[in-house]
Amino acid sequence: MEHLSIIGNRSMRCSTSCILAVVFLLILSGTACASVEARKLANPEQQKVYENLTSELRCLVCQNQTIADSNAELAADLRRQVYEMLEQGKSKQDIIQFMTDRYGDFVLYNPPFKAKTGVLWLGPVAFLLIGLVTVFLFVRRKKSAVSPGYRNENAEKLVKVRNLLEKGDQS
Repeated sequence: MEHLSIIGNRSMRCSTSCILAVVFLLILSGTACASVEARKLANPEQQKVYENLTSELRCLVCQNQTIADSNAELAADLRRQVYEMLEQGKSKQDIIQFMTDRYGDFVLYNPPFKAKTGVLWLGPVAFLLIGLVTVFLFVRRKKSAVSPGYRNENAEKLVKVRNLLEKGDQS
């Protein structure tokens, strides 16, 4: 009888922890379902321009998301501003110029190659080249550190060990 009560307590603990896990996952799923508001323009061409612009402009808070993907308040303000400027009849270039004048080239998800953004474009290439040169020099140094005499000594020791093993088998 005592054995059954232990099993009952274990199953009760398991069901309680399962319920808590489900409640926790439901709470987390609520934040995952929070979406970015969708704005619709009357003109389909303007709608395409709006979608392109929001996917080309970087969220300045998140920095690794476009304003179309971000839930940050600044991204929502930038989406609203792009929407309003398109409704006023401004072109894509006008809006990009306004955003870069206000926030700099960093607001563009793919900034143009300029003196200011050269580090962004050339930095990864420079680090890759530095890494490759370092690996090359390290491997070259390791090969030159192993002298021919060292190799001969190891070969001689190997021969001696083999001879000893063969003699050990004969006795």
